[in-house]
Amino acid sequence: MAAKLALLLAIVYTIALTVASLIQLGDLSVGAFSPTDKMLHTGASFVLALVWMLFYLLRMEQKKNYVPAFLVISVLVIIFGILIEVLQGVLTTYRQPDWADVVANSIGVLLALSLSFFFKKFLIKLKHKINLFL
Repeated sequence: MAAKLALLLAIVYTIALTVASLIQLGDLSVGAFSPTDKMLHTGASFVLALVWMLFYLLRMEQKKNYVPAFLVISVLVIIFGILIEVLQGVLTTYRQPDWADVVANSIGVLLALSLSFFFKKFLIKLKHKINLFL
């Protein structure tokens, strides 16, 4: 059940991020704080990588090593970011592809991957608690 919810979250977030990346948006701000474009790219890719890693973690077998899968997820999210940049240049007239955005996306993914390695034991315990709860 938890894996299905995580999959739904990952799919919905991926679709929302794709749409938000291809439509025309105004300036974003939260109160007096106005995040830079690169901060938004880093944060969005960080969350995207984490939600897909969460899905995989919740559906994997008990003793399976999750590191190779997390590396694959990271590469796929980076490729997704590159694809979005290409699509912005091809499908829109109001957005331009920017390699600095690809770098910011990649930094977000690498932060998520690093965090997953750092909190490996915590993630495994969290998975067991979720499985006991559901």
